[in-house]
Amino acid sequence: MTENNPLFSEFAPVSSKQWKQQIQFELKGADYNETLVWESPEGIKVRPFYHRDEFAPAALSDNEKAFSICQDIFVFDLEKSAHRANDSVKRGAESIRFIVEDETIDVDKLLSGLPLENIAIFFDVDFLSPDFTAKVNKIAKDKNARIYCLVDPVGHLAKDGNWIPKSGDNFADLKSISAASEHIGTISADGSLYQNAGANIVQQIAYTLAHANEYFDKIENINKPMVLQMAVGTNYFFEIAKLRAVRSLYNLIAKEYGITAGCHILATPSKRNKTLYDYNVNMLRTTTECMSAVLGGADTVANLPYDAIYHKSNEFGERISRNQLLILKHESYFDKVLNAAD
Repeated sequence: MTENNPLFSEFAPVSSKQWKQQIQFELKGADYNETLVWESPEGIKVRPFYHRDEFAPAALSDNEKAFSICQDIFVFDLEKSAHRANDSVKRGAESIRFIVEDETIDVDKLLSGLPLENIAIFFDVDFLSPDFTAKVNKIAKDKNARIYCLVDPVGHLAKDGNWIPKSGDNFADLKSISAASEHIGTISADGSLYQNAGANIVQQIAYTLAHANEYFDKIENINKPMVLQMAVGTNYFFEIAKLRAVRSLYNLIAKEYGITAGCHILATPSKRNKTLYDYNVNMLRTTTECMSAVLGGADTVANLPYDAIYHKSNEFGERISRNQLLILKHESYFDKVLNAAD
C-alpha cells in the first residue's frame, strides 16, 4: 500500500478483520448480521463493507472502448427528425437512435447531413422489412457507416403478446434479412423490457440471455454484434455487475454456437423509479444510472430525459439529458480509463 500510495505512507494498512472488530465495537453489543447485513431482491446478502484482502482479482471481459453518447429521436416528421439529428450531433451526440414506425420512410433524407463516418446509427423498428433493411445496408456500404437495425421479434412478442405482423414466419424472415445485410447489424435483444416490467437483476440477466439464445438457435452465421438493449436501475454497484455479467455470459453462450462477434450493449436508465411529483429528482437518478452503465462497460448510453414519463419529447429535456452524459465524459473523465470500476 505504501509503495503505491506514497502520500499515505505514514498510515498503516487496515485489514478487513480490523475493520470488522471496530464495527462490532461501535455496535455496542448489537448483532452485526441483523443490524448491518441486508438481503437484496436477488437473495444476495450485502455486507456493510468489502475489503480487497478477501477476494482474488477477477478477470472479466469488458468493453475496451469509450462509451458513445446516444440521442433518441422518434421519427414522425422526416424533415424535423433529420434536423434534430444533425443538431444533436453538433451539440455532442455521438450516435443516434431513430425510433421508426413507418417502413416506407426516405432513409437517405433522414440521414442527410449526418457525419456517418464518425457516428453510429440505430434504427429501432417494430417491423420486418427486407426493403427497409436493404436501403439501410446500401447506405452503410456506400458511406462506410456503422448502422444497426434493432429487429427483435421475441421482444415484440414479450411486449405486445403477438409476433411482428405482416410476416408469415418471423424467424425465417429475420434469417433472410440478416443473411442479405452484410454491412449492418440486424438483430437485437431488448432486455430493458424485463427491467421495466419489474424483474430483479438475476431475472434480467437470465431472461435477456435466454432471449439472445433464441436468435443463436434459430439464425445461423450471426457475424455482426447483437445489440443488447438494457435498462439500468438505481442499485449502483449491482447494476455495474449486471452489465459486466451480461457481456461475459453472452460471450460464453456465443462461443458454444461458434459465434465470434460480441455484443453491443446499449443502456438506458430505467423508467420504473421515475417520479411525476418531484421530477427534478429524476435528473439525479438518471445520472447515477448512467454512471453505472458506463462503469459496467456499456458501449452506448442513451440517457432518459427527466420529464420523459409525462412530457412529449422536447428540446430542453433532451438537451439536459445529453449534457448529463457530456459532463460524465468530458468533465468527470469517465472515458479516460478502460476499467474505471476497478
